[in-house]
Amino acid sequence: MLVLLLGAGTFAFVKYGLPWWRSRPPKPTGELQVHVLDVGPGEGDSILIISPTGKSVLIDAGDTGKGKVVLEALKRYKVERLDYFIATHPHPDHLGGADEVLNVTKVGTVIDNGVDLSTPAPPTPAAKTSKGKAAAPPPAKKSKVKTVTGFFDEYQAALKLSGAQYEKAEPGKKYDLGGGAFLTVVAPTEPFFTKEQMKAGGNDTNANSIVLRLDYGDFSMLFMGDAENQSEERMLGKKDLDLEAKLIKIAHHGSKYATSENFLKRVQPQTVIISDGSWNRYGHPAQSVLDRLKAANTKVYRTDLQGEVTITTKGKGDKGKLYEIKTAKETKEDIWAGREAQKDDSSRSGFIAYGDFGPPPKPRPSKTGK
Repeated sequence: MLVLLLGAGTFAFVKYGLPWWRSRPPKPTGELQVHVLDVGPGEGDSILIISPTGKSVLIDAGDTGKGKVVLEALKRYKVERLDYFIATHPHPDHLGGADEVLNVTKVGTVIDNGVDLSTPAPPTPAAKTSKGKAAAPPPAKKSKVKTVTGFFDEYQAALKLSGAQYEKAEPGKKYDLGGGAFLTVVAPTEPFFTKEQMKAGGNDTNANSIVLRLDYGDFSMLFMGDAENQSEERMLGKKDLDLEAKLIKIAHHGSKYATSENFLKRVQPQTVIISDGSWNRYGHPAQSVLDRLKAANTKVYRTDLQGEVTITTKGKGDKGKLYEIKTAKETKEDIWAGREAQKDDSSRSGFIAYGDFGPPPKPRPSKTGK
């Protein structure tokens, strides 16, 4: 009887207990860092993750010309090599600085959502030789004219020269960052959103953003890219998807077209970080979003008012705190006050897909001269 019981117990452990034991996440082994970089005063996103074992991930690289800010941050945090660079979606306020980073930084793997904005080269009329045969066209000259998708061409060119491995984001894929930290792709799922599906507001390129989840012990954080309400609804429709997280890097810089009440109820965040710029023309963050965050009893940090936001955690409670947050500067401005929009960041209103270059226009003087 004893032999039978031992045999049954061994069989049950091998079949059920061993797989569970092997699937357990490793215990936290050190400090995890998340740096939400300040790539303002224009709009933009760039986030640096450094795992307890020193593996590094860069999510987006800010607007065109902001690569220098990102490179300075890499130097400051002694990151000589990026294990992963993740481009959430092809808008220049997220991807514009990527070529500057890829051109000078060794990167192991580059991940994007697979959307290709490459500008096809215009056909060149073939000149004819004296014998009537077509001559070889002259070498193409690099155009100095800024095009809507020029930033993407520069990103792809830098990617090809970088020697990095390329991957298309695959929902559910998990990346082991070492020391018990894992980064998981949550979205986008196909079929991708189209312009026709954005009639209620929002932008299809934003809606197809990569969404990521970072887990380290008891710590969890969502990185929403520029996901829209439609993206959130699709995620909410998956009941088995783990969306509850301690922190969120808020979607779309705090746009009114994202961060729905239902999404906040599902995630139940304690803290929210908004990466936005004081020069943005789209009213980010929207007052309606800030009101929802306040009603959800969250703590809010903003790069436009507080500069770079740094989160550190050991993956478990340390002196009563699971994580610590520091900002580059203090602000006397009201965190809960939204910005007034000059433009609507929606496809239906002719949203400028190539970003927000330069400062907003100065207010025109009134006819009375006051």
